[in-house]
Amino acid sequence: MSDLQTVALPLLPLATGVVLPNMVVTLALESDEAKAAAEAATSADGRLLLVPRIDGRFAAVGTVASVDQAGELPNGVPALILRGLHRATLGSATASTGTTLWVHADVVEDIAVDTPRLRELVREYKAIVEGIAERRGSRRVAEMVRGITDASALADTAGSWPDLSIERKIQVLETLDVEARLELVSGWAREYLAEMEIAEQIRTDVTEGMEKAQREFLLRQQLAAIRKELGDADDTGDVADDYRAKVSESLMPDGVRATVVKEVDRFERTSEQSPEHGWIRTWLDWMIELPWGVRSDDRLDIAEARAILDADHTGLDDVKERIIEHLAVRKLRAERGLDVSPDGGSGRGSGAILALVGPPGVGKTSLGESVARALDRKFVRVALGGVRDEAEIRGHRRTYVGALPGRIARAMKEAGTMNPVVLLDEVDKLSGDWRGDPSSALLEVLDPAQNHTFRDHYLEVDLDLSDVLFVATANVAETIPGPLLDRMELVRLDGYTEDEKVTIARHHLLGRQLERAGLRVDEISITDGALRTVVADYTREAGVRTLEREVGKLVRKVATRIASGALEAPVVVDTDDVRTYLGRAKFFFEAAERTSTPGVATGLAVTGMGGDVLFIEAASVDPAAEGAGLTLTGQLGDVMKESAEIALSFLRSHSSELDLGLGPVHGRFHVHVPAGAVPKDGPSAGVTMTTALASLLTGRAVRSSVGMTGEVTLQGRVLPIGGVKQKVLAAHRAGLTEVVLPARNGPDLEDVPAAVRDEMTFHLVDDVRDVLAVALEPRS
Repeated sequence: MSDLQTVALPLLPLATGVVLPNMVVTLALESDEAKAAAEAATSADGRLLLVPRIDGRFAAVGTVASVDQAGELPNGVPALILRGLHRATLGSATASTGTTLWVHADVVEDIAVDTPRLRELVREYKAIVEGIAERRGSRRVAEMVRGITDASALADTAGSWPDLSIERKIQVLETLDVEARLELVSGWAREYLAEMEIAEQIRTDVTEGMEKAQREFLLRQQLAAIRKELGDADDTGDVADDYRAKVSESLMPDGVRATVVKEVDRFERTSEQSPEHGWIRTWLDWMIELPWGVRSDDRLDIAEARAILDADHTGLDDVKERIIEHLAVRKLRAERGLDVSPDGGSGRGSGAILALVGPPGVGKTSLGESVARALDRKFVRVALGGVRDEAEIRGHRRTYVGALPGRIARAMKEAGTMNPVVLLDEVDKLSGDWRGDPSSALLEVLDPAQNHTFRDHYLEVDLDLSDVLFVATANVAETIPGPLLDRMELVRLDGYTEDEKVTIARHHLLGRQLERAGLRVDEISITDGALRTVVADYTREAGVRTLEREVGKLVRKVATRIASGALEAPVVVDTDDVRTYLGRAKFFFEAAERTSTPGVATGLAVTGMGGDVLFIEAASVDPAAEGAGLTLTGQLGDVMKESAEIALSFLRSHSSELDLGLGPVHGRFHVHVPAGAVPKDGPSAGVTMTTALASLLTGRAVRSSVGMTGEVTLQGRVLPIGGVKQKVLAAHRAGLTEVVLPARNGPDLEDVPAAVRDEMTFHLVDDVRDVLAVALEPRS
């Protein structure tokens, strides 16, 4: 140790810490004294003297520090970044400037004399610090200490210990002899290491005590089992043995059985106080309650099955034929031994996936129940409308609190067999969000090539769904995801004719409404004419829901009069009585009135509610505007807007050929589709828009008995469209007697009921000129 120099430095007292040489610290200047000392150091040579203050006195030794950087903390308090340079012993005060105290300080340099004892202390201190760092898991501290070669700097590392008191840190600062300082901090380090070893021993003892308690618990469980065998305990069943007995009696596949047995063993080893005990028990209950290997025998009598379908539903011949085909195939496979798999099941791929697509009220959901009754199978309905969570289909992982299997596995448990009829209701209403896409989870369920190994996230075993008859229902096929729709066999239910609705009301709806109203069959009689009036004047729908409500209303009105004594049973309701009970008619044939002026044409469209009649109106807004545009209203989609522009462009380019001289071809036009609050889109209104504009330009009204549909091109070609059956039925309901269709849609008329075809005239056209020839009134 040798003296370097005596210097005068501003003194900065430290109230809460100690700065040693080689340390870099950030110091907040919170007091006026500290701020003044910092200003004095900055204005001088950038050095100041840091002296700890404890119990109202200054330490005998301070640290000369240089100011590396001045600035502010995030809270706005000024601060300095200081670097410790040397120790310095305090001398006398030289001057005081304001609140700054300048003192003489003798700067000393730590020079360690290389002795065997010093080398031994360095090795010992490094070993102790590495031991402490190893127990704390701080490899970086050990590497830092290992790289320090200067004995003085090594001893000063004790100043960074968080557990060292400020008194001991001051003692390190005041010990100028390096060997003595290193011996001092080595003793403290040994003490701290000994304390850590004692704490670690205590933790080890506690852990061993817990393990001992667990061993005692297991031994007590074994002792309870021994006492039970000796008859010393209560006669309570062993839960694990009960599970093993149920598993052995179950018809579950071998792979599933092995998984369940393993979980039973784990359940037996798990303490009742553990949360896993309840989780495993719930899982085992689900596995036992699933109907492994249980199958109901199909009714293979095709005639009887057909009779059941006909009794439950009027019409719907396409669906009935598909069910009979499925039943016939099952019958042949059973007779020829092709319907038995090695594990006793009925073979993979024998299930079917049907998608019943049609407007509301046509009987899609009730048809699923009829299918199950015809096949003599169990029926389960799974409502999918509004489902957004993938876990609703596949289940939750067992790690989640309150986890359960998905709806498919729950449906199998509810059915009690492995081959039920599962109705996936409203599959087109599925939607996805951040919780996943349920429609994607259904891809495996509805794939006959994969669903024999369906895995629910909760069960985590293969669940064979190949024998399940899945029947999905939807209002529109367009909103069903493509990959999902590709896995299903599409069967369309396009609605009922007027005669079918009368039959349905007579044989299905009336009896149900009489029962609800408390009337007997012999107390009221409704004629076919009355039912036909209800169908024609009070309902205009593809299905029969509104019809059932109106029949129910009529029956309740009669029941009220019978109950009040105003009428005596039996009551006969004829055509003229309907208005008395139901009030004024809600619908009437308005095509003649709407198309009585030029510029209005009757189109046919398909919506989610079935077929509908669409009136398209055209008007000339500014006849003098050369090359003006087209105004479109009625909430039209982009495709429908383009159809209107194509129609106008065709008429303008062929005005001479079509003899449109009576109207201003190059004026500004307005095309409106009423029911403006209802969004509309699609190309099939092209011929209707062309006809409406041609009617306006020629002054020839559109024939009131004609409805039309078809896509039009710029060359005037009429292209095929979809939904022919629904559109024709809508035209029939609206009282139209003629329908203009694209020629390529001619084969689709075979789907239209014969009774409707016989009452209507169909014009199959290839060119829009043929449409105008049929639809427009003759020139006067």
